[in-house]
Amino acid sequence: MMLALARQIPAADQSTQAGLWEKSKFVGAEICGKTLGVIGCGNIGAIVASRAQGLKMKVIAFDPFLSKERAIALGVAKVDLETLLKKADIVTLHTPLNDKTRNILSRDALRACKKGVRIVNCARGGLVDEAALAEEIKSGHIAGAALDVFADEPAKNNPLFGLPGVVCTPHLGASTREAQENVAVQIAEQMSDYLMTGAISNAVNFPSVSAEDAPKLKPYIVLAEQLGSFAGQLTDSSIRKICLIYSGDVTELNTDPMTAAALAGVLSASLSDVNMVSAPTLAKTRGIEIEEVKRPTAHHIEREIKLTVVTDEWERSVSGTLGLSGEPRMVSVRDIAMDFAVTEHMLFVRNCDQPGLIGALGTLCGEAGLNIATLNLGREKPGGDAICVVALDAPVPDVVLDKITALSQVLRARRLLF
Repeated sequence: MMLALARQIPAADQSTQAGLWEKSKFVGAEICGKTLGVIGCGNIGAIVASRAQGLKMKVIAFDPFLSKERAIALGVAKVDLETLLKKADIVTLHTPLNDKTRNILSRDALRACKKGVRIVNCARGGLVDEAALAEEIKSGHIAGAALDVFADEPAKNNPLFGLPGVVCTPHLGASTREAQENVAVQIAEQMSDYLMTGAISNAVNFPSVSAEDAPKLKPYIVLAEQLGSFAGQLTDSSIRKICLIYSGDVTELNTDPMTAAALAGVLSASLSDVNMVSAPTLAKTRGIEIEEVKRPTAHHIEREIKLTVVTDEWERSVSGTLGLSGEPRMVSVRDIAMDFAVTEHMLFVRNCDQPGLIGALGTLCGEAGLNIATLNLGREKPGGDAICVVALDAPVPDVVLDKITALSQVLRARRLLF
């Protein structure tokens, strides 16, 4: 798609077959020596980066989960999105579609791009604001675009259709004989392994667990996933390491499913279609180090799982246990003692331990018609850093979240969804 776009191959083919021979009309652009901006440097993004390097392109990448070590191993320069848009001659997208990536190339992002940039999207429809992209192509700011995916498919009518410098295909990404044959062979081999030996590979919903252990593991798996989701939703920086410490009775169980669930929880905050099977592989491809520690003796409680996320800038932890009836409970956040259960809609607030916060927070929620189910507080020391975790009956609207963030005591406020 990059080559077809840069050399105007589809338009030149149509012109030539029409007998026009418009050689001077189709002056293209070199790929060699240009800067390719890869948005999303997971498995596919990394492969694209490698292919581009073979074409002697300079590759820069934006991916919150790409560690510095992994970037060095791939031979790419890790940059923020703003820098990528300013420097890239060609921008290619390789991210899933979720709330964080939807319209990642928005109208403002497209206008922030380097003049003459070319956009390639063979990942997911909805990553690019197609109407805005059409306008920027018409204005001459963007030289062209190649798209294999669209926000609405089948794409029968689209603002990009008919524009010069635009290449469109009907979602052909995996439509090769080789790809289809490989999938068929892999499925046959997996079924054969299962029928002949009982081996299960590439399960989509659960790792290997015996029937005896499953009931014991289930509440711990739920707890681990909640810990991961809680930490993941509070993490915006590139993750370098995830450490899981199992203490007390939990060390006597198979902790592999718990670790997989915790990783899935962390990664699901920014990636869609993540499950307990795919999460370890996704973490590995992003260069995230996974560490497990087992401590048979717990210091304060009979059993505990502590999850720590490590980035280049900071290290933060969240811990949990099972309550008397076996329900998951959080017992510390950022090593500040707390005690609460995860609910569907929550609000996390980090604040200075000063009077007036609870009243102001309650007033803002009350004015917005938000009912507070539970409110839990914890602090390092009087007057120091403090944390407030609120369970609500409905999600916090953006306007309310902005007002809470603006409170003088608040250092950070984040809406959580479980």
